[in-house]
This record gives sequence, structure tokens and C-alpha cells, in this order.
Amino acid sequence: MTAALPSQAVFDAIADPVRRDILAALTERPAGVEEIAARFPISRPAVSRHLKLLLRAGLVARRESGRNNIYRIETAPLEAVRTWMNDIWQGRLALLKRIAEGDS
Repeated sequence: MTAALPSQAVFDAIADPVRRDILAALTERPAGVEEIAARFPISRPAVSRHLKLLLRAGLVARRESGRNNIYRIETAPLEAVRTWMNDIWQGRLALLKRIAEGDS
């Protein structure tokens, strides 16, 4: 069974190393923009722009807590990428097995 290809927005979002690092930070626990920005050598507005793109891709969710926005990771889109990648590798491994067994 072949998995559906994840959206281009997900691939675009995880293509950037800063956004991947933000996602990794959010696996520890939800956090606000200030807390996330403190972990990176970039400005708070730059972190906010990265979070906005992650939000549009469905990789993070946001909830308001007073005057702050708290972000948490949404794993479903990443699971779709993992499933898609596994399907590709399984196909390649099946081909390798057939070749090794002389059934090309």
C-alpha cells in the first residue's frame, strides 16, 4: 500500500534547518515565541516568521495564553512523511532482494 504524498508545504517547512530545530525544541514541550527565540541566534521576529510557516504547514498548533501564543508540535504531517519515506525504501529493498535472488 502506497502512502499519500505529504503536502508540499510540509516539505518546504522541514527543508529549513532552523524550522527543523524549532520542531525538535517543541518535542520537549510546548513553548512561547520568546522561549523558542532564546534558543536561536536569530531575532524574535525571524522565529515568528518560521513559526507562521510551520503553522500554515500544519506542523505546529498555536493556542493563546493571555498575551502569549504557545506553540506545540503536530506530529501527523511528520508521520505522513515517515510513512511515505518508508514506502519508498521498502520498494527499493524489495527490488534489491529480487536482484540478489536473481529474479530481476
